[in-house]
Amino acid sequence: MQTKRAIIEAHYKAYQKAKKKQRGKILDAVVTTTGLNRDYLAHVLKTYGRKSSAIVNGRKLTLAAAMAPGRRSAPRRGGRPTVYGTGFVTLLAGLWEYFGQRCGKLLCPMLRAMLPFILADENWTVSAEDQALLLTVSPSTIDRLLRPVKKKRWPYGKSLTKPGPLLKHQIPIKPYFTWDELKPGFFELDTVSHCGTSTSGEFCRTLTLTDVSSGWTEERALRNSAHRWVKEQVAAVRSSLPFPLLGIDSDNGREFINHQLLAFCTEHHIQFTRSRPYRKNDNCFVEQKNGDVVRKNVGYHRYDTGEECAALAGVYRFLCPLINFWYPTIKTVGKLKLENGRYKKIREKTPKTPYQRLLESPARYRTRIPISSLVRRWGSRKTSEKGTDQRSESRSFTGMIVFHWYPP
Repeated sequence: MQTKRAIIEAHYKAYQKAKKKQRGKILDAVVTTTGLNRDYLAHVLKTYGRKSSAIVNGRKLTLAAAMAPGRRSAPRRGGRPTVYGTGFVTLLAGLWEYFGQRCGKLLCPMLRAMLPFILADENWTVSAEDQALLLTVSPSTIDRLLRPVKKKRWPYGKSLTKPGPLLKHQIPIKPYFTWDELKPGFFELDTVSHCGTSTSGEFCRTLTLTDVSSGWTEERALRNSAHRWVKEQVAAVRSSLPFPLLGIDSDNGREFINHQLLAFCTEHHIQFTRSRPYRKNDNCFVEQKNGDVVRKNVGYHRYDTGEECAALAGVYRFLCPLINFWYPTIKTVGKLKLENGRYKKIREKTPKTPYQRLLESPARYRTRIPISSLVRRWGSRKTSEKGTDQRSESRSFTGMIVFHWYPP
């Protein structure tokens, strides 16, 4: 600092006497030597050494401009004191990762409902102060505190959708679902490529199927984008669903627009439609799940071996029941046209899981589903208190999927 002050004292007189062009040259030299801000140096050189007088409490004081003796700490800002400290933010970030990176509106009710389980888990150390903060923190505050954490995510993936053959004229276009058609059983399909940073060679893919009405999501790992694997996984999902598969809607990729999948849908009376070319928002429901479910859990890395494909399938075996039965989502239930011509989205007031939406579906859409098919898909052999085997129990329900589910 003393050296910089000496440089200022050596140039300020010449700077104050020089004309505009010469001042610029002097300023360039001082900036290069000291590394200080140009606007700051221009102000210091212009006012350095100048004196002025002021009367304070009846005394005349002489004031002289000079550089500050050293860097001073910034004054403390006013306002409310800090409520959420670093320790709480670290705990909140860990819980955010643990519960699948939910947004604030979805994470907030989960924290309140799951707090007894968090306190009972030895892996989490929650003080009494942090416990009180978890019960009072708002969704907007959660998003604000986690904003720096969310910025440190993986990069964006690559889009590998290529147009299908001339078979497209046999598959009608369905750009959107009207509100009266939102009944369980109509799915949107899409694939996610796990190619990493290079699209060369063969790599794994994830087939995502999302029910438009309830948000029920199924994930399946594919060895590649061959027509056979897509058709077989769609058939597997159809046989495992707790409600009938009425229709599918996909993009114009080759993995969907092919004779195998079209013949399968025709044989089983499944409505097959496609979106408009280059209109990604036509499949907005499944596109949202690609990022919220697939990318958040398996990332953007490259998976191209049989072992990695089996590992993806193992992840989805546990992930699908988790997002369908435990993770709540907020659904748009309508739109309201305002006087200015714009539309206002009407969303559910309370977040619900896909399982809850299926239970609340209208009576005309309900189907009697045997409990054994669901336990065989997601559960393990479990014995009730009365000693009856839940797998072989012949009871069925008039609700959409009223059954006892046991985590695998």
